[in-house]
Amino acid sequence: MADTTDERIKEISPLRRALIRPELGGMVGTVAVFTLFALFAFDSGMFNSQGVMNWSIVSAQFMIIAVGACLLMIAGEFDLSVGSMIGFAGMMIAVFGVVLAWPMWIAILITFVICCALGALNGWIVVRTGLPSFIVTLAFLFILRGFTIYIPQTVERKTIIGGIRDAAEGDWLAPIFGGKIGQPIFQWLGDMGVIGVFERGTRAGQPVVDGIPMLIVWAIALIIFGHILLTRTRFGNWIFAAGGDAEAARNSGVPVNKVKILMFMFTAFCATVFAVCQVMEFGSAGADRGLLKEFEAIIAVVIGGALLTGGYGSVIGAALGALIFGVVQQGLFFAGVESSLFRVFLGVILLFAVILNTYIRRIITGER
Repeated sequence: MADTTDERIKEISPLRRALIRPELGGMVGTVAVFTLFALFAFDSGMFNSQGVMNWSIVSAQFMIIAVGACLLMIAGEFDLSVGSMIGFAGMMIAVFGVVLAWPMWIAILITFVICCALGALNGWIVVRTGLPSFIVTLAFLFILRGFTIYIPQTVERKTIIGGIRDAAEGDWLAPIFGGKIGQPIFQWLGDMGVIGVFERGTRAGQPVVDGIPMLIVWAIALIIFGHILLTRTRFGNWIFAAGGDAEAARNSGVPVNKVKILMFMFTAFCATVFAVCQVMEFGSAGADRGLLKEFEAIIAVVIGGALLTGGYGSVIGAALGALIFGVVQQGLFFAGVESSLFRVFLGVILLFAVILNTYIRRIITGER
């Protein structure tokens, strides 16, 4: 007699459930990368307090933009203007806060409003015209990069505007993006000999790592927010539905257009967070900031197990993909390897992670 068991209520073993998780490729890649550099760069300083902070900061940069890119890709869309948005947002802060001498908190808030509005415009054009988001955001990549170069040349006759750190002095909002937390704890750890301290100079006795940058705090906060939104809320189900089968989702009452526009806005928000943290760290804005960041964000998300076709992915997986980025980029330096090989190494990891994810998923689900 034929088996009439309903596949929808069939029990799935814990092992099978683990293997079909989108984070699998990211987890395997993370373990492989840490193992590799533990073998070849363990004594180089990569895993002391300062080395850990170095690759943590780089990873946090990737994580911030990867969270937005992840949710948008799960919703079935791309945003290739992320890198240009980073450069544009940083330049707007410099123009408003330095050139026009507005209070820095006003410059930051207005920049967020402008960039989120541009994200909404991206989304609106995509859902209203039916054009592929690849084409629409590619156009905005050039538009925003063009304005990022044109505006400072027009107002200052140069493409780099400095003085942001001085303009932000005493501002109440700037430290939320450019400050540090936990300084007393790190000072105590230095006094206890747990982490290294400076032995001479004006900073003698101070820990080499004197706090956690807000960049890392923002990365962790966005990862937690994105993960909860995606896995614990009805809106998260809508994101999966919009990317999986938009027409079926609409027939089920899911506001697909609203979901997609909000995800474009959230991606722009994440890019602006990155930009504000960056200009506060460097004290300047440059027209070339954010180059190729859109592709790095997408690659991190794909390494983390998301499908390019939408409807499948994980914020935690994207965060692991970003962690791989940061560890590899800094690890090659500590291992004494030519830094230009970073992208070669990254491409290998990307290919391996995607093949592994696809292969395991086909074995478990019976796909061809």
